[in-house]
Amino acid sequence: MKKSLKVALVAVCMLVMGNFAKAQQKIGYINTSDLIQLMPELKTINTQMDQFKKTYMDVLQGMGNELQKGAADLQAKQATMTDAAKIAKQSELADLQKRAQDYQTKAQQDVENKGNELMKPLTDKIHNAIVAVAKEKGYAYVLDSSQTSLLVFPPADDLISSVKVKLGLGAAPVAGAK
Repeated sequence: MKKSLKVALVAVCMLVMGNFAKAQQKIGYINTSDLIQLMPELKTINTQMDQFKKTYMDVLQGMGNELQKGAADLQAKQATMTDAAKIAKQSELADLQKRAQDYQTKAQQDVENKGNELMKPLTDKIHNAIVAVAKEKGYAYVLDSSQTSLLVFPPADDLISSVKVKLGLGAAPVAGAK
């Protein structure tokens, strides 16, 4: 009887200690998508990405024009062409279309990789600021509300104002201001 009472007492103590430990951990949240939009570096990144995309778009447009010209040429001369010439021209057009599709796939991959490469320093900077603010304010966990659907959240745990200050994007909120 004494042994089962001791086991029950230890179990209750562990349960209370576990709940106490959980109550001590603060959870905050931040919308990183909104924060990224505020960063001045984003304008430079977008400009660089537009220039990078344009080089691919120019080549793709040239391939498309060449394909249209070849198709129109085939259409116009089809009646006077031999069967072998028609087949050769159709094969040439099919090859050009395949090369254009392959180039478009490669372009999409290259643009995605370039975007990730250009955004990495910015996202690292934001991440480091979030980690610093969380540490300063005693938050054990910080959720990204742009990727997580938060149903209930206290405004006091929104870290965007503090992170904006850490990144030099705005002044600290005035206590008691609405």
